[in-house]
Amino acid sequence: MPPLCIYIYIYIHIFLHLLCTLTLGVFVFIFEYAIVFISNQDFLHFLRRLNLISLVRTLAVVHTIETINNSSFLPGVRLGYYICDTCSDASKAIQSTEQLLAVNGTLPVQCEVLERPNVKAIIGARFSEDSLAVARLLSLYMVPQISTTSSAQTLSDRVRYPAFLRTMPSDVHQTKALVHFMKHFHWDWVGVVYGDDDYGKNALQSFLADSEAADICHAFKEVLPHYLAHNEIDKRIQEVAETIRLSVAKVVVLILKEELVSKLFKEMIRQNTSRTWIASDAWSMSRNISQMEGINQVGDVFGFTFITGPNPGFKEFLQQLTLTPGSVNLFLEEYKQLGKDAGFLTEAVDISMTYGERLAVWSIAHALKHLLNCNETDCPGERDFPPWKLLKELKKINFTMENQTFYFNASGNFMNGYDLINWQPQEASGQRRFVVVGNYNLTKREVHIKAPIIWSNPSNTVPVSMCSAICPAGTAKKLLKTSCCHNCTQCLEGTYSNGTNLPNCLPCENDTWSLKGWTSCKPKEEDYWKWDGSHAIVLLTFTAIGYLLLLFTLIILLVFYGKPVMKQAGGTLCFVMMVGLALSYTSVILFIGKPNVHICRGRQILYALGFSLTVSCILVKALRTFVSFLPRYRQEQAKRFYKPPVIITCGTLIQVLICILWLIFDSPAVEAFQSDQSMIITVQCNEGSGIGFGIMLCYIALLAFVCFLMAFKGRKVPQAFNETGHIILSMLIYLFVWVCFTPVYIAKVNERYSIQAAAILMSCYGVIFCHFAPKWYMALCKKKVQSHMMRFQFFLSLWSVTSSWCIKKICKVAKTKVSNPKRYSL
Repeated sequence: MPPLCIYIYIYIHIFLHLLCTLTLGVFVFIFEYAIVFISNQDFLHFLRRLNLISLVRTLAVVHTIETINNSSFLPGVRLGYYICDTCSDASKAIQSTEQLLAVNGTLPVQCEVLERPNVKAIIGARFSEDSLAVARLLSLYMVPQISTTSSAQTLSDRVRYPAFLRTMPSDVHQTKALVHFMKHFHWDWVGVVYGDDDYGKNALQSFLADSEAADICHAFKEVLPHYLAHNEIDKRIQEVAETIRLSVAKVVVLILKEELVSKLFKEMIRQNTSRTWIASDAWSMSRNISQMEGINQVGDVFGFTFITGPNPGFKEFLQQLTLTPGSVNLFLEEYKQLGKDAGFLTEAVDISMTYGERLAVWSIAHALKHLLNCNETDCPGERDFPPWKLLKELKKINFTMENQTFYFNASGNFMNGYDLINWQPQEASGQRRFVVVGNYNLTKREVHIKAPIIWSNPSNTVPVSMCSAICPAGTAKKLLKTSCCHNCTQCLEGTYSNGTNLPNCLPCENDTWSLKGWTSCKPKEEDYWKWDGSHAIVLLTFTAIGYLLLLFTLIILLVFYGKPVMKQAGGTLCFVMMVGLALSYTSVILFIGKPNVHICRGRQILYALGFSLTVSCILVKALRTFVSFLPRYRQEQAKRFYKPPVIITCGTLIQVLICILWLIFDSPAVEAFQSDQSMIITVQCNEGSGIGFGIMLCYIALLAFVCFLMAFKGRKVPQAFNETGHIILSMLIYLFVWVCFTPVYIAKVNERYSIQAAAILMSCYGVIFCHFAPKWYMALCKKKVQSHMMRFQFFLSLWSVTSSWCIKKICKVAKTKVSNPKRYSL
């Protein structure tokens, strides 16, 4: 806010000899000037209009000075003021500065520096463009300049502007507040319109730097001439409005003077274009704009304004507008000529905005109190001091007002933050009212929304202003040429994203994993045949049936032990076969549950030994039938090899040796198989290189093939004595099953172990139904044993004689039996 200059000439003379009067200069922008071109005359006509905001700010300085003068804060000292109008022009501001610093009203022609000018401090100007010009001149004299509204960042330069101070932060914080506000609502595609003065250019550069650091991109950047009398101002306003209308950006930042914003909004209303507008401090609390016709059509308006506060007694002061006797205020006299009501100014202007002016005057008062060594009754310090001494004291002040502490930092700025203002529409009046909905903390650099925001769209939702859609969780941004424009790509396996618009997917940690497009990582699940799983239930069911069949067979053999049916079944060989089958069924049980190295070894060894024992017993049966019907000259040789215990023992021991070597050199182990495309870790057994496993299976297959050959050779034996068909069928089943399993195992199919378990079951069932089931039928379903059963038993008992005569006799008896079966009945 422009500084107030204590100028009341009669006032000074009256109190000159009674009190020490200190003069303050106040720069204000009281009148707005416009240029009107008269077509039929070759001249430009200037019009001016009273600016109520600047007038009220000026009166706030006057009121605060009078308040201090009427108090005992500075005993024996009175503050005076001069008021000069800058006319919103830097040249005029410099001219006013020269007037304030002049001796007898004019600067001397010589270039000497005035050490003790009448004016000890200057408050102002309102616009940064004017303050920059004035600050340069005042730096020569080190006269303190305190602005309440000039926020250009360059004014914080202590080298170029050592005498400049202000009661608010610089634009470097304002632009950060704007950026944090945009980030709060995820607006990353915005337009910017700024003025071509120093304020606009500096604020733009600061905003561009902060917004780029926050990944906010700019759909357009348009500039308007700050000088209101520019001959192309209206044309540029229309061009900028058209750019805004055609852009997809729904949020526009306006770093402009109030008068330019008013012109732009009128054009936007004419084009019926609505946007979300973010105001700079220059117009964020403009009553003129908030009350203009059609303002509710422009959309949402937000802005950051300097911290506002109370100004006790100022409202009453505006309603009365009486000055101290002897004071002269030409601007106030001109305002009174407008014939406004006493309370007009309090309604037209938000007087809380004058808090900065109050702080500026009180800052000077506190500095004077220290400089003049004031006590409760007197200020004995030097009265005619040079201004630089006051500047020195100003930089050291620290006072409290309304529970807030105020001081100038190293850059000469107050660090009291910003209020977030929302222009909420009033349907009845068609105007807007200012509502503080949040604030910006300079220290924490955070925007806090403290009140609900009413949006202008029908759904009352936050508008979207983004170049690209938000990437949801599970995806990441893939940037395009513009950093704010992107495509969304799904996170790959092993990575995740748990937030929106993340630049990269995060890797999974701590033995966790994720699939494509996941929002979190999870531990992989181990997959094996659990006891309650479908595979396990099926296997256990068939295994249990197999055990029951073995138990049923055992009971049948025990009941009919010593009977012909038992002898025909193989006698004690059946019990040995049942032991082998039981071991094979047990190996199937070890396929269930989480495997470990012992289970992996045990299930293969149990099957290898169990089924080798079973096939060795079948080999004994096949060899017995094969030898029985050999010619006599070959039976003697074959008899030497028919030793059932030796055959069974050797057949099994060879498999034992194979398994021992397998366990030593290529032992089965546990392996965990996992894929990037799956959340399953398949825990399974690995039989090593497969050589030992292959030799083990090949050995059993060799025994089965030998059994098959012997049974096949003896297939022409009379049917009454022939068991070769059962042997052939069971061995064919075994060979067929395991031939089918071999390519599955070699191909490393994931289901190869379930196929192996099924193969074991089928092999065992093949033996049971081919070797034991017929005996069940013969033992349970026949009242009397068939005569060929008796002859077969009789044949077996005579086989030890092994003479051709016996063979022929037996055959003859067999023929006779057919004609007279009762003779040989049991």
